[in-house]
Amino acid sequence: MEEPGQLKRALIDSTAGAISGGISRTVTSPLDVIKIRFQVQLEPTSSWALLHRDLPGSSKYTGMFQATKDILREEGLPGFWRGNVPALLMVMPYTAIQFAVLHKLKTFASGSSKSADHINISPYLSYISGALAGCAATVGSYPFDLLRTILASQGEPKIYPNMRSAFFDIIRTRGFKGLYAGLSPTLVEIIPYAGLQFGTYDTFKRWTMSWNRLRSSNTSSTMDDSLSSFQLFICGLAAGTCAKLVCHPLDVVKKRFQIEGLQRHPKYGARVEHHAYRNMFDALRRILQLEGWHGLYKGIVPSTIKAAPAGAVTFVAYEFTSDWLESILT
Repeated sequence: MEEPGQLKRALIDSTAGAISGGISRTVTSPLDVIKIRFQVQLEPTSSWALLHRDLPGSSKYTGMFQATKDILREEGLPGFWRGNVPALLMVMPYTAIQFAVLHKLKTFASGSSKSADHINISPYLSYISGALAGCAATVGSYPFDLLRTILASQGEPKIYPNMRSAFFDIIRTRGFKGLYAGLSPTLVEIIPYAGLQFGTYDTFKRWTMSWNRLRSSNTSSTMDDSLSSFQLFICGLAAGTCAKLVCHPLDVVKKRFQIEGLQRHPKYGARVEHHAYRNMFDALRRILQLEGWHGLYKGIVPSTIKAAPAGAVTFVAYEFTSDWLESILT
């Protein structure tokens, strides 16, 4: 098969990235909504934490099952997809930019534009390429991430009926820079997160390919070392889990900055006031001081449950969509 030119290659990577990101985001939206509700709740998010700290049971959400029931009862099924439109507007350009930049960086590192040759670059370069691609994608799509967080966190009754009203209120109250509130902790988060996600994905793929070769030689079969869709899914699942467990506290800090000073119905607990945190390190310190270690890992259960299949679906959808587009465009 003829190798596509640079422009066609970029089109394939960006289109496959956008499609895979859209599919993954829509499938995992309910878990993302629950995660955001936990992350922006200043009160404890578990019954155990309430008892341990001798606090009255005033938390809106005290567990994943309870949060699911409450959202379903108060907001219906659409509540689990609240903020999904800005999320898709965020995630589709994000994954489009991310995969296009990633392929370009791996092409530079390996000296070949063929995807099959990229698996042979060093793990170190895999991590660096993933981190740089994640940074580029974050800057390009961040305002939509902010709007998604605001719409997903507000609950009922809604303060902002749609994305447009939230956008103009942010511009009015915080100015244009308000659309990039929390960008610093996001970039600090995305470097290890994207690096770990793509680096460990490549590492798991190499291990699985080696295992396939070993199994083939032991059985004297003619099976090659190519990966099945199930194996790709497992590699993506493992990569998403590893990245999320390491980087979750920075995601909590980012969400706090994103909703800082914005209106929220009182029944959802205390709101994050204007200038509650001076900077990212102050936010980490204050959350740790006021809410304990548990505060830095609010939403970790739905976040990890979401990140694992989200990573798996994204990688599998990208691999298949990319191969399909390459076959019809070359």
